[in-house]
Amino acid sequence: MALEIKLQDQTFQLHSSGACYWVEQDVVLLADVHLGKSAHFRKHGMAVPSQADDQEFDKLNQVIEKFQPSRLWFLGDLFHSYKNAEWHFFEQWLRSQEIEIALVMGNHDVISRDSFERLGMKTYDVLQMGDLFLTHHPEEVAGKFNIAGHIHPSVKLKGIGRQKLKLSCFFCTEYGMILPAFGDFTGTYSLQPKKGNRIFVIADDEVVELK
Repeated sequence: MALEIKLQDQTFQLHSSGACYWVEQDVVLLADVHLGKSAHFRKHGMAVPSQADDQEFDKLNQVIEKFQPSRLWFLGDLFHSYKNAEWHFFEQWLRSQEIEIALVMGNHDVISRDSFERLGMKTYDVLQMGDLFLTHHPEEVAGKFNIAGHIHPSVKLKGIGRQKLKLSCFFCTEYGMILPAFGDFTGTYSLQPKKGNRIFVIADDEVVELK
């Protein structure tokens, strides 16, 4: 499910997968997919099921099918590390796509830009869209609005009887919006909301704004 919100006079649909659809630009924004992380874990002796490798591509396809965008932009950390078996599946997936796909480079993106660009995929350090700019690391720039990833944001909620719950979220401040990690094997980092922040948590298949 997706929740539609307005930020900087622009319309965004926040999806329970962690994807963000920017309506006016007809583009899906994703952060921190970390493809190949499960294979990386297995290489280092951790018991991760091989089916995990397919889940990220299934999620990507589901998001594209839902929003039918003309563009998809990854905001960094598309791959977790260097090329492994996952790169072959990514090549196949990318060649099957008919939309524009680009990558804003993140700290985990150690695969060469040439490798992506040989597949017809553009790479950037920053994507500037008027007063909005897209990066991997969140940035605070006066008069500009930043959309980024990197943090894997979550918030901790307390319930009745000392129940505690940590939920991934879209975390909005006056300077920008931090997208949740799209990848399933990423972990999260708990942020403490401040006055004026807007928090949109992912609860099962819904995105809900905390009040």
